[in-house]
Amino acid sequence: MSLIRNNSLTNASAPVFGLPLGISMNKSKRALFSLVLSAALCSFSGSLFAASLSDVFQVAESMNTNAKKSQAKIDRLNEETNQLLSDYKIVLKEIEGLRVYNRQLERQIASQEREMVQLAQSIDEVTVIERQVSPLMERMIDYLDEFIGLDIPFLMTERQDRVERLREIMDRADVAVSEKFSQILRAYQIENEYGRTMETYGDTIEIDGTERIVDMLKVGRIALVYQTQDGESTGMWNSGSEQYEEIDSSYESSIRQGIRMARQQATIDMLALPIMGPEAVQ
Repeated sequence: MSLIRNNSLTNASAPVFGLPLGISMNKSKRALFSLVLSAALCSFSGSLFAASLSDVFQVAESMNTNAKKSQAKIDRLNEETNQLLSDYKIVLKEIEGLRVYNRQLERQIASQEREMVQLAQSIDEVTVIERQVSPLMERMIDYLDEFIGLDIPFLMTERQDRVERLREIMDRADVAVSEKFSQILRAYQIENEYGRTMETYGDTIEIDGTERIVDMLKVGRIALVYQTQDGESTGMWNSGSEQYEEIDSSYESSIRQGIRMARQQATIDMLALPIMGPEAVQ
């Protein structure tokens, strides 16, 4: 009886102490499992979150880089566009300038065409005038040559050479008619100036059949006198007899002074010179 009782007590005590212990063990395992599962989930979620942030940053950085490149490209295109616009405006101004210039050239060409017509007419007229001017120039040269031959004989070599050069120019085809006429007029002007100047020069003249080296003094065309370099002989050109003649010694100092004045070695002053009157010349 005692054994049965003990067993009963033993068996009776099992539900009291055994069952709650099993239940407690299961709850602990579940809690531990839950804790481990939560930790694993948290770790996995943290890894996923960290990975997501890293990807976001990389994407954002890539977008920023692409945005910078795009902005740089936009800026470059904008600058190129502005440069093209500026070049376009410059080209427009150049085109407008060329249009104005072309209109001006058209007016100039029209004016030149009118001038060409006038020149063609003038050339025809010049041809006629040239045929008339050439004989006139020939006569002018002949008159000049004749005048020099009739004039008092000063600077004869120089004056005659000038006439010969005019005759040579008249035969040259490479010299324009205007230049020929200009040279003839210049020769006439030089001859005209001789009548207003006082000049001295060395020359060799014939005196009484003997050639003498003398200093000549020309005063306009009213007097042509000479004096030998040693001062022993003084004379003048006699237009009536067309020869040199000695004169009295009263004119020696005056002629010597005139030669010095012509050489600009003395100031201009009054001179006493032998001058033949018109009756004597005739």
